[in-house]
Amino acid sequence: MKSELFSIGPFHIHGYGLMIGIGIIVAFMVASKRAEKKGINGDLVFNAGFFGLIGGIIGAKVMFYLTEIPSILEDPSILWDFANGFVVYGGIIGGSLVAYIYCRMKKIEFLPVIDLVVPSIALAQGFGRIGCFLAGCCYGRQTDAWYGVIFPEGGLAPAGVALIPTQLISSIGDFLLAFFLIFFARKKRNRGVITGMYFLLYAIGRFLIEFLRNDPRGNVGMLSTSQFIAIFMAVAAILLLVFSAKFEEKAAKRVEETIVSEESDEK
Repeated sequence: MKSELFSIGPFHIHGYGLMIGIGIIVAFMVASKRAEKKGINGDLVFNAGFFGLIGGIIGAKVMFYLTEIPSILEDPSILWDFANGFVVYGGIIGGSLVAYIYCRMKKIEFLPVIDLVVPSIALAQGFGRIGCFLAGCCYGRQTDAWYGVIFPEGGLAPAGVALIPTQLISSIGDFLLAFFLIFFARKKRNRGVITGMYFLLYAIGRFLIEFLRNDPRGNVGMLSTSQFIAIFMAVAAILLLVFSAKFEEKAAKRVEETIVSEESDEK
């Protein structure tokens, strides 16, 4: 639990940023390798992931601003703190939207690309949560249990009291989700099934972990903002899973029409 790991001259290496960087590198490596095995254009996957990453960073920051409007009104300087304050859901939404726009511009199917990418997203999130642990953010409630963690002074978590390590619980959950999706995707699945499973399982996990967290965050009634969003994400995921067979039928029909058209041109 150390925010600043070490320094090299004027450069300071922070645990949070380092783990985010490692997560991004590993995510791209895994996605590229899996794209190669599945015969999908690796460059398209890389570009969709790159632009999705940019959209995710922007989305995560915008969502943070939306959840912290009261605090921003009291202290507008929060708007200029670009190093801290990101909301994962905003990153998922923003990244998915930008990746979708990219696929539309390149006239390629979005669902096969996002199905390939989402296990890597879960991997990156797993590393990111380790970064949260090092920085002390996203901490849990106070506990007397054996697994309680006491954070040192200088971090974002309250120092000197044992807290539930919700960051590590989330990290383990993200890694397990990534490995499950990679294993689940080994067999051919309908378009959108892998993405639907990711959104559904992540939403369930996030909804539950929120009961253990105690860091400052927004609320919608009795629910935290993340729990509120998780409900809509779960509903959207279920709809995606239900209609995935229809997406597959439409894709197969388009392929069939293309083949017929090419045979007609040859004649």
